Amino acid sequence: MAQKQQNAEFEKLKKILETGGRPDRVYLFYGEERYLLEHYLGKLREALAGGGFAEFNCHKFTGSSFSLESLAAACDALPVFSERTLVEVHGLEITKTAAEAREGLAALTADLPDHVCLVFVSGAASFEADELKKLKAALGPAAELVRFDVQETPKLIKWIARHFAELGKSIDAPAAEYLAFLTGGSMTALRLEIEKLASYTQAQTVTREDIDKLVTPVPDAQIYTMTDHLAAGRFDKAAAVMTDLLSMQEPPHKLIFSISLKLRQQLLARLLAEEGGDLKQLMKIAGIRYEFQARNLMAASRGLSVTRCRQNVLLAAETAYRMNSGDDPEQALSELLIRLASNAGVR
Repeated sequence: MAQKQQNAEFEKLKKILETGGRPDRVYLFYGEERYLLEHYLGKLREALAGGGFAEFNCHKFTGSSFSLESLAAACDALPVFSERTLVEVHGLEITKTAAEAREGLAALTADLPDHVCLVFVSGAASFEADELKKLKAALGPAAELVRFDVQETPKLIKWIARHFAELGKSIDAPAAEYLAFLTGGSMTALRLEIEKLASYTQAQTVTREDIDKLVTPVPDAQIYTMTDHLAAGRFDKAAAVMTDLLSMQEPPHKLIFSISLKLRQQLLARLLAEEGGDLKQLMKIAGIRYEFQARNLMAASRGLSVTRCRQNVLLAAETAYRMNSGDDPEQALSELLIRLASNAGVR
């Protein structure tokens, strides 16, 4: 996974809400981590429209109920026994609206009263450069576009441990990292799994064995398990997981991409081992998010030669070419497993 770009807007919002500062007048919230988005939206509501008059100081619109006229009226409404009002607009995909509507928004945001905080909540996980340009034009140069990213692993581990502690349970860092991996690192999914594990685990400490019994891994985690079996030479287990994934309608081209990536990472791990490289280098160069993944990869590569690793990469590339050229994808994947197993004797 590539390193995420710096997220100064998120850090700025977080600091404002933690220190009791004054939120800006216009925000756009978006991003992959919806739990985090809703968490900070809730904090913004509490800071601006909390108390006994919240119903008068918080105005909400959805894309279906939205009009510039009603939005302008809400923004003009004075706060009741409060310094500011909060106006939320959910589900309006600004970049997809007509140019005239965006121009209307630009005029409205350029003349907002000081007492208003206007927040647009988008369902988008990310925006392309041209979309960001349109958003800035519609919302004004002072608008804060706050992206809520899936959190980095060290932060997730602490968050998981804290939530287990609130439920009277404990978990060590390796088990928390494994749980984050199985859920795709989503706090929304993690929260539900933490509650389930805390309810059904008898012991005070939640272990990896408990996680394996109770947590259903996301498809990407299952794909990783398949490629991990391949890298370690457990071809029968890899074939079993692949069969399950294909029966779940996972796209074969997604599987060959993941297999090719893992074999390239294994070659990198082998080359790094020869040069005295370490785990952190492998994670940084290969974009590996979880430490246990890199550790498994380094361990699996120790018994392999550089020649074998290179040949495995070439076999995967040839399979991808066949699939893109019209060969039966499932048959090509099955044949790849057979050829990788046959290549196991290469030194």
